[in-house]
Amino acid sequence: MATKFQAWSQATQAITTGRSAADGALAPTLWATTTFEPADLAQAKEFATQRRPTHFYSRYGNPTVAAFEEAIAELEGAESARAFSSGMGAISSVVFGLCTQGAHIVASKQLYGGTRQLLEGFCPRFGIDVTFADGTKPGALEAAVVPGKTVLVIAETPANPRLDLVDLDELGSIVGPITVVDATFATPLGQQPLSYGVDLVIHSATKAIAGHNDATLGVVAGNADLVDWISGFASLQGACASPADALSGLRGIRTLPVRLRQQTATAHALAESLEGHPAVGEVRYPGLASHPQYELAQRQLKSAGGILSFELAGGYPAGEALVQRLNLAVHAPSLGGPETLICHPASTTHAGLDQAQLADSFISPGTIRISCGLEETADIVADFAQALDRVASSN
Repeated sequence: MATKFQAWSQATQAITTGRSAADGALAPTLWATTTFEPADLAQAKEFATQRRPTHFYSRYGNPTVAAFEEAIAELEGAESARAFSSGMGAISSVVFGLCTQGAHIVASKQLYGGTRQLLEGFCPRFGIDVTFADGTKPGALEAAVVPGKTVLVIAETPANPRLDLVDLDELGSIVGPITVVDATFATPLGQQPLSYGVDLVIHSATKAIAGHNDATLGVVAGNADLVDWISGFASLQGACASPADALSGLRGIRTLPVRLRQQTATAHALAESLEGHPAVGEVRYPGLASHPQYELAQRQLKSAGGILSFELAGGYPAGEALVQRLNLAVHAPSLGGPETLICHPASTTHAGLDQAQLADSFISPGTIRISCGLEETADIVADFAQALDRVASSN
């Protein structure tokens, strides 16, 4: 499939890919079954011992799920992909599927709160050491690698919630450990880490890929042998994607290019409007020249994306006041859907971190994350303007 469509743009691939289970149907086909009937005992044993059978038992594989995996692999330029029941299911399967007792992981400090909790809270219980390094500093991740011991180097770029970037050229050039990027914020259309030499790319497909706030889904893409190894662990762990959610993921892929264009346009306009507002401190958006890593963003991001963050001068009280004064944007802890969402990371996505961990992740009580939706851009800009004006006047 990847070779056939190699010359086509990703926007076109999003329409044409992931049709292995469709049997001629234009809409994705739902194989709503947990199990399949083999022809005889020999075929049953054949399916039971295959690495990733699609017509045996849906914890191991399912035609609809396989079609979603096929689509992600093609969009990422990967040999293979494996779907999971959530983004955290994908991350935990990579970590525990590849690391054993005595292993060492290097991770960027700039991570989703759940990922950091997994690495910092659970890995030590299994004898896995983790070192955190500032992924925005040149050479910091590579410098933390312990030759012969480090198994994984994990980064998130753009990172949740402050849109920090990790240089993919640097990450992909690290020799020895397996390199992993959580590229949820970028989507496969915003960047392709594998093309920089990174080994694995992870997405919480719950977000922009599925794109409608109605599916919980994760995915890992990369080298076929590596993905198959992770799949073997995942099948036993049980964090398998449901066919229904995979169907939603395929549907979301069909419209991802046009959704991303609208969300990016709104995010850019909103970020520009926030700069200089008396209630707002630093604005973080990779599409603005004021982003501290703007040159890197221009080099490795195909799209600045629909997510931005900013610091409220009034801290937590100002954040609470802003949420209450918005009329259109919705207060909810997700991203990439049709509705514009506002999130206060310290009380939601990173609430499991203590104050020291929040500070180490560069998150303050005034950090706000916005996921721009599909509303009219001018309406979103106006909604934030009126809310922030009221916050400023109340201080």
